[in-house]
Amino acid sequence: MTRFPLDTALTIATVALLLAGARLVAPAIHGPDPSQLAAIVNFTPERTPISPLTRHSEPAPLSLPHTLARTPVALLEDNNHALDHFYQALWRTEKGQPDAVTRIVHYGDSPTTADLVTGDVRKMLQKRFGDAGHGFILAAKPWAWYQHRDVRLSASGWHDVPASRFEARDGFFGLGGVSFTGSANASTKIVLEDPGHSRFEVWYLRQPDGGVLTFWADGRQLGRVDTSGSSKEPGFAPFTVAAGVSNLELRVERGPVRVFGITAEKAGPGVVYDSLGLNGASITVLSRMFNQAHWAEELRHRNPDLVVLNYGTNEADFAEFIDNAKRYEPELRTAIARLRQALPEASVLVMSPMDRGQRSGPGVIETMATIPHIVAIQRRVARETGCGFFDTFAAMGGEGTMARWYTAQPRLVSADLIHPYPEGGRKIAAIFAREVGAGLNRYKLRHTVQTGAKGVVR
Repeated sequence: MTRFPLDTALTIATVALLLAGARLVAPAIHGPDPSQLAAIVNFTPERTPISPLTRHSEPAPLSLPHTLARTPVALLEDNNHALDHFYQALWRTEKGQPDAVTRIVHYGDSPTTADLVTGDVRKMLQKRFGDAGHGFILAAKPWAWYQHRDVRLSASGWHDVPASRFEARDGFFGLGGVSFTGSANASTKIVLEDPGHSRFEVWYLRQPDGGVLTFWADGRQLGRVDTSGSSKEPGFAPFTVAAGVSNLELRVERGPVRVFGITAEKAGPGVVYDSLGLNGASITVLSRMFNQAHWAEELRHRNPDLVVLNYGTNEADFAEFIDNAKRYEPELRTAIARLRQALPEASVLVMSPMDRGQRSGPGVIETMATIPHIVAIQRRVARETGCGFFDTFAAMGGEGTMARWYTAQPRLVSADLIHPYPEGGRKIAAIFAREVGAGLNRYKLRHTVQTGAKGVVR
């Protein structure tokens, strides 16, 4: 950055302060206002001209109505009513039917790992349809930045293996894509900011010579789980308590124990939104790394009404992989087919990646050429495989969004031009939640027409 001369800066600042003081004594004197003083102190030649003494206009803040008005494509596509199962469940939840819980499982890459976007979507949907609990939480932090909104997680003594490392393993990664193995004294502590949860379940692996773990809530042992079994297979240990529990704990009494995570829920009706992010993940994690029989059993046990596939950010680095018709697209189709095999009734939504920027010159940020290509492939494959599709890229504003978001005040994206800051994540979440609500309204209208007068379908 160009350095502003110190003597000149001090002189200008002194004059400005004197003028400002004079303005207080004699209002008729037109000295600089506080915003102009800030322009002096925060001298940035690329944004603040020396003369005249005014900050030049900032990039226009992202305006939701303008963004949507300029978007030439539908943000949420529901071809052939692919999301009907999800909307049906959500309508039951909206009506407040007893125990009507709508479950959403959201698979994604690094933004999802930190519960960005998903944390806000969870809050927004639960505010409208009811809060049935936080959902699935990994047993420990595979990455230091792994976090979930309103959850504090700490653990020790675990050896983790994420599916996104692409190591040759048995493919048993549980629902969330990470396997944790611990011996005696391995432990996990989870603090829920919302004390209203009353239903918990430990997800683990039964295996020959498996050890024993104990489950605690607010310092009281609720149960003891023997993880031994004749073969490797998913295990689930449910625990129900009176509402008001905030502190959960897993302790390995005798190893080895292999666990995947814990679910935390409420009685409902309401929405549960599982945020299942893996750092560095791509669609090939789901198409290749998960053992199909094991993953299918995990999915069926969770029984979601909607599964979201939210990948593409990491694939964008490999143009040859994307451009080759025999590589990326078949992987996406395989992942969808595996989900269909496990959950034939559930709705599936392909969610495109956000814009991703790259620096093409001094001060120049442009959209990576692979991003629009990935979005186009995903949209077409979603149509052809009976999935819904949400265009995150268009919802943000399309090509060049990362450049605008990076120069916005306040900044909406980090310097890597990939990960949104919280405010950026909220903008995406608000559009997604609104589109889901609009889709539900269309479903209800269509259902009302179809079951209208004398039950005649029109």
